[in-house]
Amino acid sequence: MMKKLLFTIGVVLTTFAVSAQEVKDVAAPASAAEISFDKKIHDFGTLEYAGNGTYEFRFKNTGKDPLIISNAQGSCGCTVPTYPKNVPIKPGDVEYIKVTYDTKRPGSFTKTVTITSNAKNATETITIKGTVQPATTEEAFPANGKKETGAVPFEKH
Repeated sequence: MMKKLLFTIGVVLTTFAVSAQEVKDVAAPASAAEISFDKKIHDFGTLEYAGNGTYEFRFKNTGKDPLIISNAQGSCGCTVPTYPKNVPIKPGDVEYIKVTYDTKRPGSFTKTVTITSNAKNATETITIKGTVQPATTEEAFPANGKKETGAVPFEKH
């Protein structure tokens, strides 16, 4: 009797082990959305100190499913992207990602924005670059004695 019970338990356990191995991974279907940019690099050339450091990257959903951008992250705090957040972009529709660089930082720059979406190409990178001229004397030391911060110059009493 004990042998039959042990044999039955062994058969049941073996059946479960074999069944568990036969379970196949069922992957979610791949998205048919696709993000396509007109261009991925914008060169501002030379910009004035505190000048316009904004550029709009044009893109299109060239896929068959709605495209959803879940994130756009600049490579540093001086590069700020604005994008259609979690809004379905229909196949064939055109949208923009606006990238603004802080042009109160003189010198050469190359900055990136990493875009995350549900597209086949789930991660894309766009780049801005250029050179910001140094501040003029008036910008660095305004005639009123106040910098943009609104700080009052030190006075002796």
